[in-house]
Amino acid sequence: MRSARLRRTRRPAAVALVSALALTALAACGTSSSADNGDGGGRSGSSDPTIPLDPGTKVTLTIDCMPPAAKAAELKEWKEDVAEFNKTYPNVTIEGRSTPGQCLEPPRFTAMLKAKSQPDVFYTYFTDLPQVLAEDGAADISAYVSPKTVPLLKDIDPDVLDSLKHQGNLYGLPTSNYTMGLLINRKLFKDAGLDPDAPPRTWEEVRAAAKKIAALGDGIAGFGEYSAGNTGGWHFTAQMYSLGGDVVDASGTKAAFNDEIGKRVAKNLHAMRWEDDSMGKTQLLKWGDLQKQIATDKLGMFLAAPDDIAYMVQQLGATYENFGMGPIPGGRNTLAGGNNYMVKKGISPDKIKAAVAWLNFKNLTVGKGQFDWARAKADGLPVGVPQPNFWMNESKTEDDAARARHATMPVANFKTFMDNPVPGKAEPPKAQEVYKVLDNLMSGLLTDEDADIDKLLATAETQVNQVLADQ
Repeated sequence: MRSARLRRTRRPAAVALVSALALTALAACGTSSSADNGDGGGRSGSSDPTIPLDPGTKVTLTIDCMPPAAKAAELKEWKEDVAEFNKTYPNVTIEGRSTPGQCLEPPRFTAMLKAKSQPDVFYTYFTDLPQVLAEDGAADISAYVSPKTVPLLKDIDPDVLDSLKHQGNLYGLPTSNYTMGLLINRKLFKDAGLDPDAPPRTWEEVRAAAKKIAALGDGIAGFGEYSAGNTGGWHFTAQMYSLGGDVVDASGTKAAFNDEIGKRVAKNLHAMRWEDDSMGKTQLLKWGDLQKQIATDKLGMFLAAPDDIAYMVQQLGATYENFGMGPIPGGRNTLAGGNNYMVKKGISPDKIKAAVAWLNFKNLTVGKGQFDWARAKADGLPVGVPQPNFWMNESKTEDDAARARHATMPVANFKTFMDNPVPGKAEPPKAQEVYKVLDNLMSGLLTDEDADIDKLLATAETQVNQVLADQ
């Protein structure tokens, strides 16, 4: 799964748009065509992948997830970035796509891979790597990514890069990352006599706070959880991680949640739902439902990535001031994820070089592209959400300072989350299939007062073992 703006399901995009800037002819500069690189002309670039693309090499790139017309500010920035990129690479045409098959639900993504119809540079989640490799869909870009082509490579969190590697080979470059924490409604915390600047740090504290918030009445729930659309299994995994547990063992071949930690998570959720009545009567919720509840002051807290807040303000009319975050209760580990771009296998070396150059400019340069916080503020986009933030060293210091300087929200509300980082842990193998099984566990806990917890766990264990055996 992934962060809010990139969502746990591939969200529909608007009608197709294509943005391409005209090339600046280099004939006037004395260049000449000596070889075709698969783009209909131009000079062949250097065969050394560690050397950036020759400015005299003519390349056209199709790229996933250009913002649709409905996102006017984001589309404006995309076009600006293409224009700025073309100042260095005037002979690289960027053809942005926001058509069906990209940034959409998993079935369409799968169909795109099977048909080999993905763009030259295509968007995926970290957890998509096994599927992409199984379809032979992505190029190994290891040789093309170096300090020469990605100058801030040393400052990218190695755990994030490792999510994009298989057997030591690199298949993508990150765009965003997230770790989950506890998102709270500050108004309801105050109304219940709780300190919004000190969110619960243990699951026992969550349970106690949830009871106080639910006691406000008027249909308000203290704590919310998912149990449908694979999101219930995703959150059960996060709770297991928070207490030091796991969902799949280290070998990746067996379920690991039917243990004391799994029983503790399950019993706590069942008790909050049925003994405390602090989770609300409406269940079988999926992504989007809890966001609507907390945005309308009907929910006190739930597990989330930080940029859920930006989504709720932009899409649901909420205000930034009403939300805060703390680290995930338990604090042993937290579920980490994110998204990235991969390069289609089989395209020319010069196209791969151009792809790396674009991704470096757009997504991996402090102060530029997606990290141009001054521009984002001027364009009315949210600034101050603590993630994505995969930077380390000097780059982190510089980006954090700019993010705070141009913030459009009260960054102090995230202080507890930021000051108490929890180690991130990747999603399990075959994550979506595992989550689908665990949805049944979560729905059983939250919809059946007489649920047999041991039986639910045992059944889920058997089914997850079957999923893992089929790989």
